[in-house]
Amino acid sequence: MLMPFAWTVRAQSEWNINEAVEDGHSFIENALIKARHASRGTGLAAIGDDSGLLVDALGGVPGLYSARYAGEDASDKDNNQKLLKALHEVPGSERTAYFYCAMVFVRHADDPAPLIATGKWSGRILEQARGECGFGYDPIFWVPGSECSSAELSSEAKNKLSHRAQALSTLAAQMKNESRD
Repeated sequence: MLMPFAWTVRAQSEWNINEAVEDGHSFIENALIKARHASRGTGLAAIGDDSGLLVDALGGVPGLYSARYAGEDASDKDNNQKLLKALHEVPGSERTAYFYCAMVFVRHADDPAPLIATGKWSGRILEQARGECGFGYDPIFWVPGSECSSAELSSEAKNKLSHRAQALSTLAAQMKNESRD
């Protein structure tokens, strides 16, 4: 999606930069913190994202804390088990959830007008894990229309449907429009 810009895209890890401290109160704040941190460390434009799973029956939990829902050093399996336990008494029709992604582009670390895009991927939480692909909550996230868990989707299908794909597509369109101005 970023190919039209003829940029070399590099992961922050290639720059030997520590991870940003995610202490924002929203996905957008955390994405902005990450983008500014990467830009400050490299002196270049940067994209940051933050995402998580929000479960309606739990008031949006795990939300911002999706990666560490079962504790700081918890595995994906630990997080999934904790979520399934929390939803044990909740019937299937009430297990609605969605993945949310905020993605931010900064031209430089102190960019006063960053570009911001979001994506939302709705589904529901299964009663047990299914599938071997993906990571995080993918094995317990049912994808309506595809009739499978996110962990059962091909990478190509997931990269078209997911919250990250939606956010990146929107962000790329904003960047393309800006380059024409």
